Amino acid sequence: MLARNTDLNGVISSVEQLEARFNRKFNYPWVFLNDEPFTADFKRRVSVLTDADVSFGLIPHEHWVQPDWIDEGRAQEGRNKLVRQGVIYGGNYRNMCRFNSGFFFRHELLTPYKWYWRVEPDVRYYCDLDYDPFLFMEDHNKVYGFTISMPEWEPTIPSLWSTVKDFIAEHPQYVSPDNSMDFLSDNAGDSYNMCHFWSNFEIADMDFWRSEAYTKFFEYLENTGGFYYERWGDAPVHSIAAALFTRKDQIHFFKDIGKLWSCRLVFIIDPFAGYKHAEFAHCPQGKQWREGHCSCDPNDNFGAIILHGSPGETNDGTDFAQNSCLRHFMRLQD
Repeated sequence: MLARNTDLNGVISSVEQLEARFNRKFNYPWVFLNDEPFTADFKRRVSVLTDADVSFGLIPHEHWVQPDWIDEGRAQEGRNKLVRQGVIYGGNYRNMCRFNSGFFFRHELLTPYKWYWRVEPDVRYYCDLDYDPFLFMEDHNKVYGFTISMPEWEPTIPSLWSTVKDFIAEHPQYVSPDNSMDFLSDNAGDSYNMCHFWSNFEIADMDFWRSEAYTKFFEYLENTGGFYYERWGDAPVHSIAAALFTRKDQIHFFKDIGKLWSCRLVFIIDPFAGYKHAEFAHCPQGKQWREGHCSCDPNDNFGAIILHGSPGETNDGTDFAQNSCLRHFMRLQD
């Protein structure tokens, strides 16, 4: 979990719920990262919540701050442009977007591990999870798992897709023959439909981020300066890489994990800005809702809404919220 000392109450809430719903049965270790040292009080109050091992780490300076070679004048103009366009938090996010895109999995506390579950402060977990999702991913040869997918803010990534197309033109060997391009594009890759997996939640294989394909991809993006001249988020970066460099059957929709994000719009906490926004929730449906003892309302769901008997009802009794990209993912299964 990426958090700051002032997020203590939100961290306690998330850890307490995930321990009760899942980790008390499995005892997986926790890792907390911050760009400043955690206080003794933060460590004491978080560690007492679990019997699992808990580690607290400091993010290396060079992995967090804007590189010296970035033209600050151009970067400032990029921030000002998004603010003028009314893009929410247009002046924030750059350092954490870059860190989560290319560095978190290199941190010394994470290098011993292959799998991770990304957890946020102030997140509600609605349902019991009685199986091990890491073993599920490993046993089924999965690479990336998500619960919510949505469109990205187009003004934040105006040149990202052209950069991606340049990369795959130069390195076609990294593109999987059975990829998920149809999730990303409605015209065979000519343009980007802005769909991405919302990375507030992700269960994934860090060896994929450490692979040659992703390393080369991140370095290519990094060298353009797009994380700072625009605002390339790690959600579209992760999503594009997973969709193009893995097989489509290696991406998994965790429809049985119910969560509510109550105070953040984008994937992870910004250590320099606090904010509150609309709620986004995923609530399991039908049998999974009942067996998970879920406390969420199955009719209040960003990804899928129960519409039994309606003309648009799908095989699993769900339809999709207007702004959800889940339909794009589900069509990969057709």
